[in-house]
Amino acid sequence: MEEKFYEEYAQIEAVHWWFEGRRAIFAALLERLHVTKDSLLVDLGCGTGANLRFLARYGRVVGLDWGAAAARYARNRTHVPVLRGDVRALPFRSRSVDLVTAFDLIEHIDDDAGCVAEIARVLRPGGYALVTVPAFPWMWGRQDVINHHKRRYRAREFAALFTQAGLQIRRFTYLNTILFPVVAAVRLVRRVIPEKNGELVSDFSMTKPGRVNDFLAKLFSLEAPLIARVNLPVGVSLLCLAQRPQAQ
Repeated sequence: MEEKFYEEYAQIEAVHWWFEGRRAIFAALLERLHVTKDSLLVDLGCGTGANLRFLARYGRVVGLDWGAAAARYARNRTHVPVLRGDVRALPFRSRSVDLVTAFDLIEHIDDDAGCVAEIARVLRPGGYALVTVPAFPWMWGRQDVINHHKRRYRAREFAALFTQAGLQIRRFTYLNTILFPVVAAVRLVRRVIPEKNGELVSDFSMTKPGRVNDFLAKLFSLEAPLIARVNLPVGVSLLCLAQRPQAQ
């Protein structure tokens, strides 16, 4: 991510409709898992820390991020331990973590398969990984450039990362389905409309706190009870909930 956007993310992560809607979906899934206050939860690529406070409701949380700026923001905003480290060599013992979350992380990693294999290594038998990525290569846009994404994913290749790592897929779905037509249209239009002064502007700067933001958050959150039970057929992002088999 561009350094100048960390400040923007830190300010809006707690209230922007995108983050609010996603957390509603994550909550609907986590409430169905067997995690307790004693469970060890690790959030990879924790960014500026808003999800750490959310995850702290479910267990003992540790954040990890490669970026010094992101780790600093996360430490300042939460009371959660935040480590600096490489997701390709996690500083956790094998079979020691109850839940690993990686929200829009592995698309930044050249060796995404190695990253998922490392997640599988640290999960205890029966432990879960909850991972999201941006969907559909044809939706590539300026937000991907700003965030230094390596790729957007097709469903088949995303699912293969988990099965090849020996994990069992428990839930595999798109999300941000309701707003998908609008987001897709905006992405396509921007391909033919140049940026002002050639400067990249984050999509998150388009929606400020207020009624529109609140409406979009509620609209996105409507997907939470659906995704807890069924897989949605299309969306801006992909989500995988995978489990390490008890026998491993």
